[in-house]
Amino acid sequence: MALKDAKAGTRNEAGIAAVLGILKQSFGERFQTGQSFREQHAHTTTYIPPQLPDGVLFAESAEDVKVAVRACATHKVPVIGFGVGTSLEGQVNAANGGISIDFSRMNRVLEVNPEDLDCTVEPGVTREALNIHLRDTGLFFPIDPGANASIGGMASTRASGTNAVRYGTMKDNVLAVTAVTANGEEIRTARRARKSSAGYDLTRLFVGAEGTLGILTSVTLRLQAIPQKIAGGACAFPSIKAACDAVIMTIQMGIPVARIELLDTVQMRACNAYSKLSYAESPTLFLEFHGTDETVPLQSAAFAEIAAECGGGEFLWTANAEERTKLWKARHDAYWAARALAPGLAALSTDVCVPISRLADCVSETQADIEEHGLLGPIVGHAGDGNFHVLLLFDDKSAEDIAMAESFVQRLNRRALDLDGTCTGEHGIGQGKMAFLEQELGGAVDLMRQVKQALDPDDIFNPGKIFQHG
Repeated sequence: MALKDAKAGTRNEAGIAAVLGILKQSFGERFQTGQSFREQHAHTTTYIPPQLPDGVLFAESAEDVKVAVRACATHKVPVIGFGVGTSLEGQVNAANGGISIDFSRMNRVLEVNPEDLDCTVEPGVTREALNIHLRDTGLFFPIDPGANASIGGMASTRASGTNAVRYGTMKDNVLAVTAVTANGEEIRTARRARKSSAGYDLTRLFVGAEGTLGILTSVTLRLQAIPQKIAGGACAFPSIKAACDAVIMTIQMGIPVARIELLDTVQMRACNAYSKLSYAESPTLFLEFHGTDETVPLQSAAFAEIAAECGGGEFLWTANAEERTKLWKARHDAYWAARALAPGLAALSTDVCVPISRLADCVSETQADIEEHGLLGPIVGHAGDGNFHVLLLFDDKSAEDIAMAESFVQRLNRRALDLDGTCTGEHGIGQGKMAFLEQELGGAVDLMRQVKQALDPDDIFNPGKIFQHG
C-alpha cells in the first residue's frame, strides 16, 4: 500500500469536454456531472484518496455502454466501470478523470437454465438479489465476498470469500462474459458448455482484469444446488498453530467443509464486546458443512475428532437455522466489531494468501509484527485456502500513522511472497498494491502490459490500475 501509487495521471481536458457534451446530448438526465454524483463514484472504502470522474452515466443496456465507449475511444477519454463501490484497493477511482459507467440499472437476470445449473446476468445484479431470484429454483450462487457486491464487480476483481474452500472463486464460477472492447463493439468470450478447447481462454482474461481491458455487459455463472442440510459450528484453540493444524488435517482428509474461518484472539475479543457474546477469547475456527441428513453429522463428527487431536475445545455445532445464525454472529459482525475497538480511527483492510501449510507461520509472524510496532489490527482468515485479512486501525490524519500503516502492509506482503504466497487473495491490485505485483510476478507484468497495449492501445479502460501503462 502506498499513496504514491494512487497518483493522478495526465488529463485530456479537450477530450473530456467533448465527451461530456456528447453524452449529455445522448443520454440527458441519465448522464450526471454534479459534484455529489461524482463523489459517490470515487473510491471511499479505504484511506486511498478519492479521485472523482468528470461525469457519471447510468447505463441501462449494452447499447448504452457501446455508445459511451465509442465516444471515449474517439476522444481518448478514460472510462471506469462502477458496480456498488465496495472494492478495497482504489479500483473505481478516476485517476486521469473521465467517465464512470454506473451499472445499478443494468440489474436484470437475463436467463436461468436450471437443468444446466447456470444463469446469465447483467453486471449490476448483486449477489443477494441473484440468490433471491434463484430461491424457487432450488439453486444458489455460492460466492460470498461479504459485501453485497455486484456480479460485474466481483468478476472484475476475481472475488471469492468464505465459501471459496468448497466452491472456488469467481474464476472458477464464470463460464463466459460479454464485454465492450476499445473499438466500441461487444464480444462474447465463450458459450455455456462446461468445458471447451476452442482458442484462448478470454473469459479468464477478463475475470480479474479490474476493468482495464474492457467493460463487462453480462456474466454467465455456474450455479449450485441448495444443500439439503447445512450445519455450522465453532471451536476455540489454544494457539494459531493449533487452529491451523486442524484446518490442514481437515483439508487433507478430504472433509468437504464449505466454510472454515479463523478469527484471532483480538478479533474474538472485539466480537464478544460488539455482539454481546461469550466466546472464549482465543483463536477460533468457525465452520459450515453442506450436504445431506446423513453426511453432515458425519462431517461434523470427523472435524470434532480432529479438533480434539489438535488441542481444541468442545466443537459446538448445530443444523438449526436460527441457532446457526446466532453461532455465526461473531464472524458476520467481525468488520464492525473491529471498527468498534477504536471508533475514531480509520480502517485499512488488506489481505494476503499463502499455501495453507504456511498459514500458521504467516499469521503468527504478522501478529508479532503488530505487537512489536504497537499497532491495532485484528485478523480474520479464510483458513481453508490460506487467505487472511488484517483490519489495521490507524489515524489517517497523521502522517506518522499513515507511514506506519504503509510500512506494515509492505512487511505483510513481503512476508507472504517469501512464503510463496500472493500479495492479494481476493482484494485485487487496483492502485494500492501495484508495487507488490511487480515483486510477485516480475517480468510477467511486462507481458500483462503487452496484453493491455494490444487490447487498449490508448489506455482508456480504468487507467492507473494494476500497473502503470507504458
